[in-house]
Amino acid sequence: MSFFSFGQSAEIDVVLNDAETRKKAEHKSEDGKKDKYFLFYDGETVSGKVNVTLKNPGKRLEHQGIKIEFVGQIELYYDRGNHHEFVSLVKDLARPGEITQSQTFDFEFTHVEKPYESYTGQNVKLRYFLRATVTRRLNDISKEMDIVVHTLSTYPELNSSIKMEVGIEDCLHIEFEYNKSKYHLKDVIVGKIYFLLVRIKIKHMEIDIIKRETTGTGPSVYHENDTIAKYEIMDGAPVRGESIPIRLFLAGYDLTPTMRDINKKFSVRYYLNLVLIDEEERRYFKQQEITLWRKGDVVRKSMSHQAAIASQRFEGSAASESALEQAAREESG
Repeated sequence: MSFFSFGQSAEIDVVLNDAETRKKAEHKSEDGKKDKYFLFYDGETVSGKVNVTLKNPGKRLEHQGIKIEFVGQIELYYDRGNHHEFVSLVKDLARPGEITQSQTFDFEFTHVEKPYESYTGQNVKLRYFLRATVTRRLNDISKEMDIVVHTLSTYPELNSSIKMEVGIEDCLHIEFEYNKSKYHLKDVIVGKIYFLLVRIKIKHMEIDIIKRETTGTGPSVYHENDTIAKYEIMDGAPVRGESIPIRLFLAGYDLTPTMRDINKKFSVRYYLNLVLIDEEERRYFKQQEITLWRKGDVVRKSMSHQAAIASQRFEGSAASESALEQAAREESG
């Protein structure tokens, strides 16, 4: 990005110190396209360089200071004028003065708290970015660089199964059971459906994964339901006493962890929706919420100790347990 003023102009570039080795993750933009961004976790240090390159060597560039910011913000699409910042860190790189030649400035934000996962939804966007700025009297020169943050969690072995019934008196009685209520994003939903009483001619049955995004509070609450997956259980009429197994692989779908009341601005929840359709096209539903979470891969040593330190602020939380556990495991390994 370049700006021109009174004969002198400059370009700003932000480069991470570990750009060559840091993992990238795909993330969806507002227009639905997926791009790759550098991936960070809570507690990791963010460091790099800001390069200020003069367009016209020999001519000076006067400025009111040079700074870099690390920002985490939530933007609600129906309220685009207001950006709700939950992380805002600033490092001054240079005092007011002038630049007579291109310069490079080092920066480091140590053990940065990144409490929420990056998210782009129907009505809300949560993003993290670095913004370098050369402040000037008339027009600032600035450059932003987005990063992606993933939140890692761990859940205890206690993960109860889901048992539910669908019934219409004297017509239909179905029991269904899923093996657990909390699933990581690459998990498999395993279950069974039992037909105890069938006096309705059912012709089709499926399980849907529904994502429900909720934004706003009070009277201005918006709900967006999105069907992420459809899994056909059967096509044809079941008989009494029949049981049908279910195996639904989550890895192939575009899912995020469950997000509850993020900064009091939005939530993202997931539901398993059992759908039955009879021969007269009547539809019967039974919905059950499930919790989705992101399981940590093999995490780099460079971040595991930082994450362990930072996560002590959130003692007892799932993210804290995960970070401390990973650090200890890698230390022993």
